[in-house]
Amino acid sequence: MGKLPRLIATDLDGTLLRADRTISARTVEVLERMSAAGSRVVAVTGRPVRWLAVVFAQLDAPLPAVCANGAVVYDPVGDEILRADPLAPALLAEVVDRLRAEIPGVMFAVEIEDGRRMVHEAAWPTLWEDGDPMIRLADLPDDLLAAPAVKLLARASAHQDPDAFAKLVAGALAGLAEATHSSRSGLVEISAAGVTKAAGLAWLCARYGVAADEVVAFGDMPNDVPMLTWAGTAVAVANAHPAVRRIADQVTLSHEEDGVAAYLEKLLADADAG
Repeated sequence: MGKLPRLIATDLDGTLLRADRTISARTVEVLERMSAAGSRVVAVTGRPVRWLAVVFAQLDAPLPAVCANGAVVYDPVGDEILRADPLAPALLAEVVDRLRAEIPGVMFAVEIEDGRRMVHEAAWPTLWEDGDPMIRLADLPDDLLAAPAVKLLARASAHQDPDAFAKLVAGALAGLAEATHSSRSGLVEISAAGVTKAAGLAWLCARYGVAADEVVAFGDMPNDVPMLTWAGTAVAVANAHPAVRRIADQVTLSHEEDGVAAYLEKLLADADAG
């Protein structure tokens, strides 16, 4: 009682961020208080590097980040990639060939250059990213496979249920690559075998000299499960996917109710009382 965690690892979308992708003033304030009290705060996200600046602009200072579901560890202060574990082109080709054989109509995009750029097939829906200069259409089919990718993204119009589609992809890629999802649409995120949020966070914690039992982690979606299982204390927000709630040690308020901030405020109050 009264002891603060040495490190706080938090997912972003659906956990720290509200539905409108903003961070409340309350959350910003409590993260600053935790940092001042000696607890490191790390963002652990499925987002690529290029999507982090818009989040960090809302904070008093940017956070070290494990991104692309553990494939990239990033220092925003120096704009430096500390570690990257991408899918090699030969592995990408094998994964794509296997999924095309198993899932008719599957379409792909790849996160390349450590997540600073995306290349996608013509059928890929760019949604709100349309017009982003960091995203481009593949010139040729093999263009997708030309460079190492920190993440391969897969969609199939006939498979809109995210859990069922992720299970289908994971089964097709068993032993070859990791498949997970953080979206409530039919989008699956594929990484090299062994690359998860847990692996990326464990690497960064080793760099800091922090043990798993000194970490409190927050999350909401299946891609957070490895991290939450690894961390000493796993906290799900109330809006979390059932798979996350099942393995969580505790459940806090939803992301719309500043659940991460509420939990950390209680830790600070207990520390003061102790």
